[in-house]
Amino acid sequence: MEEKRTMGSLFSFSGRTVAITGGAGALPGTLARSLSALGFQVAVLDKDEGGAHAVAEQIRSRGGEAYGFACDVLNPESVQEAHRAVRQTLGPVNYLINGAGGNVAAGSADVPSVEREDLSDLSGAGKRTFFDIALEDFRFVTDLNFLGTVIPTREFARPMAKAGVGVVLNFASVSTITPLTKVGAYSAAKAAVGNLTQWLAVHLSRTGVRVNALVPGFIMTEQLRFLHVDRETGEYTPRAREVLAHTPMGRYGEPGDLVGATVWLLSEAASFVTGSLVVIDGGFTSYAI
Repeated sequence: MEEKRTMGSLFSFSGRTVAITGGAGALPGTLARSLSALGFQVAVLDKDEGGAHAVAEQIRSRGGEAYGFACDVLNPESVQEAHRAVRQTLGPVNYLINGAGGNVAAGSADVPSVEREDLSDLSGAGKRTFFDIALEDFRFVTDLNFLGTVIPTREFARPMAKAGVGVVLNFASVSTITPLTKVGAYSAAKAAVGNLTQWLAVHLSRTGVRVNALVPGFIMTEQLRFLHVDRETGEYTPRAREVLAHTPMGRYGEPGDLVGATVWLLSEAASFVTGSLVVIDGGFTSYAI
């Protein structure tokens, strides 16, 4: 019986609905457009309602079916209302991609390692270390990435579990595996996302719901370009050169590099795959010297 499954049946998504949080962002937005081309009905969820509608309109202009919805992933009532609106518009949600997340400069340190003199500067103009990051900024980053995954999953995965089928796909990061310098809050939160992914995979394993995570490396988006490419010279910054030196493939990833793994993890071809953290990083986490 199993051997009779065809490639077409394994990758058949017509009429299936995927909800994507952070859908107005670069990486989730790319997934929204790509999945639509495969026949998915796409619910683009974002706190930036205008951005969500813009992505959905772009998809519809290409012949796909997509709608934008306002959704603040840190507000359970907002997530509940978004889910209700998605069901009314597109029907039950079969797949959830937790794409919302990110980092802010105020939640990061200025230096990879602390020197004792960094702790002695009382002028207020010193380098921001772990000790100088405001608790509210640290909390914002951890909440956005971790609770911003927990809250939508609690809302959308319950009916999946009741129906006996569904997929949750989280956005982790290479910092899930090895913390990146300077971004302590972000790294800790993404480590938590990876741990939660594996915990939920076990917790929901008897319900028919699979839970996995993408682990992207350094993917060149406009936001990353702003940080890694000098605006005046167009040259890579010192940090960017470090990234490339530690990426065996010698390049940054592109948003489209996430599509193949996403399609596979959502498909029946991955029907025995749960609790996996799928690394897409050009070898970054494999490199050592």
